[in-house]
Amino acid sequence: MPRSGTGIATAVVISLLLTPVMTAHADDNPTAQPSASAPTKVDTSDPDLELPEGATLATPKVLDIVSVSDASTSKNATADDGEERQTSSNSTVTYALQADVLFGKNSAKLGSGAAARIKAIASDIAGKNVTSPIRVFGFTDNLGSYEHGKELSKNRADAVYKILSQQLASLGSETYSFQVRGYSEDYPIADNSTEAGRKQNRRVEITFTPPSAS
Repeated sequence: MPRSGTGIATAVVISLLLTPVMTAHADDNPTAQPSASAPTKVDTSDPDLELPEGATLATPKVLDIVSVSDASTSKNATADDGEERQTSSNSTVTYALQADVLFGKNSAKLGSGAAARIKAIASDIAGKNVTSPIRVFGFTDNLGSYEHGKELSKNRADAVYKILSQQLASLGSETYSFQVRGYSEDYPIADNSTEAGRKQNRRVEITFTPPSAS
């Protein structure tokens, strides 16, 4: 017996976006994109839908599924420190490394603990059999001139890229391609009007596409 009443049954695939950490999907556009492999169609004739009489399905909407984990290795670090954050979705994996931990103030010279952090990321990349270009992007806060930030963020990205490529080679992986960019204060992930926000914006991101999404 058909159900009475009217209404619209909406079929959507949703995800909870846990944090505004940027991910880099395209060469010059560090913004997360939905996976092309995600389901986009619903069988309207499926009896399990149990639609009310006269009801129709709204247009499906598919969003990228994103998970975030803090990976701080500092002895006294807390989850809020954001020293290192991994963001994974069905289309990209991004490691966001806080520049204040990797580098001295206004410097592109890596500190003593930086190599160990980058080595761990290299091991993860090697273990995932990544074939896509690996993007190493640098970002700064909005203090100082834009051009100075552009140079500093690029130099920091270059420094991380150099160690990352060396670590991957030491693991027997020398076939990776890289994209290295410096974006200055573009694409902030936090409020530049506070020091806490500026600290988050000073970062280097390492991003790649998982083989399953390539």
